[in-house]
Amino acid sequence: MKDLSSLPKQKLGYLEAIVSIITNSLLAALKIWVGMLSRSVAMIADAWHTLSDSFTSLVVIIGFWVSGKPADKEHPFGHGRAELIASIIIGTLLAVVGFNFTVESIKKLIAFEKTSYSVQAIIVFAASVIIKELLAQFSFKLGKITGSTSLIADGWHHRSDGIASLLIVIGALLARYLWWIDGFLGIVVSVLILQAAYSIVKENSNNIMGEDLASGIKEEITQLVYTYSDKVSDAHHFHIHKYGDHSELTFHLRFDKATSVENAHDITCQIEKLLKEKYHYEVTIHVEPDTKEG
Repeated sequence: MKDLSSLPKQKLGYLEAIVSIITNSLLAALKIWVGMLSRSVAMIADAWHTLSDSFTSLVVIIGFWVSGKPADKEHPFGHGRAELIASIIIGTLLAVVGFNFTVESIKKLIAFEKTSYSVQAIIVFAASVIIKELLAQFSFKLGKITGSTSLIADGWHHRSDGIASLLIVIGALLARYLWWIDGFLGIVVSVLILQAAYSIVKENSNNIMGEDLASGIKEEITQLVYTYSDKVSDAHHFHIHKYGDHSELTFHLRFDKATSVENAHDITCQIEKLLKEKYHYEVTIHVEPDTKEG
């Protein structure tokens, strides 16, 4: 079997999405069937939750297709941020699912609704727990190989659906003793889903807006700069801008007033080269004179 890490990033994204779409569509059909047999609103709702995974995987395909396009005149940094946008869409869909789950769960509790589950339903949902966790691990693995946030986001979507199915199984086993268990566990599922949605949207929104460099890396770069030249008195105003696989690092350097423009230019060029080799960033440095009195 061919090592997955040897495949191009775009193909791995397509692979994850296609496997997800096929698996989730089949699972959703089974869940709707057993949900109708049991007349369970929770099971039918979870079936649509599973089907929504297919929609988010379609978003992943679109994201990888767009982000794989080369840079052009209108997008000189490439189309890598399409993947971040795809991840935000996935997170938003997760939030919608979580909200709807909350509403349905509260309605059940208010109505004192008790649900009876068929044996077929318990078997299907128990199998769904295992299948969805396997899908999640598959997505996480490919996300780690490719460094793709949208694949990791899709993995969390799979896991949230697996947890929802697990809680429905627990509710099915305890429903005859505790009438409120289905509604209560539905709220627990909603919290898990909303938490994952918040994390996904927050992380990818920060990447799109641009953010400060992580303090550890900032310290490493600052130390490298000071070690390279004693003419630099200060390194500051660090920003990292991510465009998928392409990252732009910008920061400012203050030079001794006695340093010539030509010398400052040569030093910054060498520092840019060193940082690109070490961190694989495209680096742009703004030069400033040190205005402090000597």
